[in-house]
Amino acid sequence: MFGKLMNNYYYGKSGKGDYKRDDLPRNRWQLFWEMLRIRLSGLFRLNLMTAIIFIPLMYVLMVMVNTLFAHLVGISEALSDPEMTESARQLVQDSPQQLYSILFSGLVMAIPAIAITGPVQAGMAYITRNWARDEHAFIWSDFKDAVKENWKQALGISLITSVVPLVMLVCWQFYGNMAQSNGLFFIVPQVLTLALGLVWMLAVTFMYPMMVTYQMGLGTLMRNSLLLAVGRLPHVAGARLAMLVPTFIAALVAFYTPYMMYALMALAGYYLLIGNGLARFVYASFTNAVFDRYINTRIEGAPVNRGLSTDLDEEEFDDLDDGMHQEDGQA
Repeated sequence: MFGKLMNNYYYGKSGKGDYKRDDLPRNRWQLFWEMLRIRLSGLFRLNLMTAIIFIPLMYVLMVMVNTLFAHLVGISEALSDPEMTESARQLVQDSPQQLYSILFSGLVMAIPAIAITGPVQAGMAYITRNWARDEHAFIWSDFKDAVKENWKQALGISLITSVVPLVMLVCWQFYGNMAQSNGLFFIVPQVLTLALGLVWMLAVTFMYPMMVTYQMGLGTLMRNSLLLAVGRLPHVAGARLAMLVPTFIAALVAFYTPYMMYALMALAGYYLLIGNGLARFVYASFTNAVFDRYINTRIEGAPVNRGLSTDLDEEEFDDLDDGMHQEDGQA
């Protein structure tokens, strides 16, 4: 915001008037789009700089999706055969257990791939937090400092996050089998486990930005993030789903067209180029607003609404405008 202001103050705009007070962002929506426009090239650089740490996870997910797709195609062909053979019937009968085995193996392999991303996500959270509120951050040096200062907590968060999907899968299978053999009562812990896992995944949205913004222990960090995730459940769920739109599109192309490999390659290219950095920027914009509302207002002297136009900004702008008119009159 202020960089644009000073550039226009010194150089002006070709064929346009000077920077006006109305150009200052007055709400979060305006601030988001203005900062995204300014920082888009930086998000590309940040994403490319950190992409290597996410390659193992992308590889595991692609292998798991490809295996699942091949299995589902085999089941579909077996069901569509009017003269189903005994082997085809056995394949259909064993399908649930085979699906479980594929998912279990994939999620086990994903544990180290997810765990190593924690410190990098902390560094990205610091850079995007600053950019989302119109503050400066050096891509490499500030990223490195944020990783150095927060790597222990970040690694703890990513380790827990890496085992949550596997725990959800195992508990869903275990309690589902118990419900079939011992009564419907076991559906309650089955659904509860799934709900707790989903809440944790939503709470991670707050954990890395909170980690690089406030000084607090790991337990306090997790508790506060979980409370915010529950309190702002529709909003944080909407933010996470919005960032999954490219994945949903790729999934539809993969399952309903013969271009599965092209869809997976396009999705991998998106995340290698901009996907993760863009997601971190969206989450930073969202969490900055939530922190201002629920945390910063409770901390004495903590600034709020950074990057937004305030009455003080307007007074300074008016003083600058008056000074320029006085100089023009003297000239």
